[in-house]
Amino acid sequence: MTRVHLFSPFVLRQLTLANRIVVSPMCQYSAVDGCATDWHIVHWGQLLESGAGMFTIEATAVSATGRITYGCLGLYDDACEQAIRERLAIARAGAPSIPVAIQLAHAGRKGSSQVPWEGGQLIPVDQGGWRPVAPSALSQLAHEPPPAALDTAGLETIRRQFVDAARRALGLGLDAIELHCAHGYLLHEFLSPLSNLRNDAYGGSFDHRVRFPLEVFAAVRNVWPQDKPMGVRISATDWVDGGWTIDDSLALVKRLEAAGCDWIDTSSGGISPAQKIPLGPGYQVPLARAIRRATSMATMTVGLITEAKQAEAIVASGDADLVAMARAMLWNPRWPWHAAAMLGAQVHAPKQYWRSPPREAANVIADAKVGMR
Repeated sequence: MTRVHLFSPFVLRQLTLANRIVVSPMCQYSAVDGCATDWHIVHWGQLLESGAGMFTIEATAVSATGRITYGCLGLYDDACEQAIRERLAIARAGAPSIPVAIQLAHAGRKGSSQVPWEGGQLIPVDQGGWRPVAPSALSQLAHEPPPAALDTAGLETIRRQFVDAARRALGLGLDAIELHCAHGYLLHEFLSPLSNLRNDAYGGSFDHRVRFPLEVFAAVRNVWPQDKPMGVRISATDWVDGGWTIDDSLALVKRLEAAGCDWIDTSSGGISPAQKIPLGPGYQVPLARAIRRATSMATMTVGLITEAKQAEAIVASGDADLVAMARAMLWNPRWPWHAAAMLGAQVHAPKQYWRSPPREAANVIADAKVGMR
């Protein structure tokens, strides 16, 4: 039988993924006061049954003011933690046991935004919003009021909030953590010279701009068990002249590797409306390829990956170790089943669904060893 690379196992520390497909973190904007709701039961449940190698809970704020919108999920108090615990338990009931990761995040200057289907614009304080914080008092859009620049005490508070959220994630029994350093949110704002205009130890030179994200990573890694993996999502380039570049990313990931990072989730953009992104199928794969060749860490790629043969080629060629999927999984939550059928591989599925594959794909579900009378 020909080896199917996309459906081969992959090991991150002591965590084994059944295949190379990762459900990417996807904001649902459906939480209440940071707490997961019944929407999340349905959303998580169908993706936990997708046959992917790992499922990632959406960008989850480490503080109330670190949320992108009022509907964003949080893990910053007992109520948030309990809401995830209860709903995840229901979502996982009867589903195949696949690893669950969580992406810990802080929105930075992109906080206090309206939900996307209501326009996504900044909500002013006098209309129920809050004042976002950032490395510098520099707004995301020219017409917006500037965020509050973080002082030393503010930096320490946010470091502690990331650590507290990681401890809560451990209490929830989650398998992995991804730190969100991409898409124009707080930790990316420190990295990029377009958003970080500080003149202290956390701004200016490359060494100074990477300091705070590396401090946050080290603090979280210190409380996250050594047998559990931890990765980082980065924007490998800002796609803006004078911004963060792939060369900057290569230098950063080497420091992350030395600090105990297990994978790099390679995305791009998000820091500036001036970005010029060359969109096309797999447009971020070359960025992941460059990082994979510069480090021994696992590399994950994401972005306009929609076809099974496309994903298989990415892994088989060594461009990335893992393929993360977002919109394609929303459109087709059984994408891994169909990819396995096309490529001649197998996935695990709930026994209630063993009868579902069409006759020509009957061998796609690995567990289905019984039939119907």
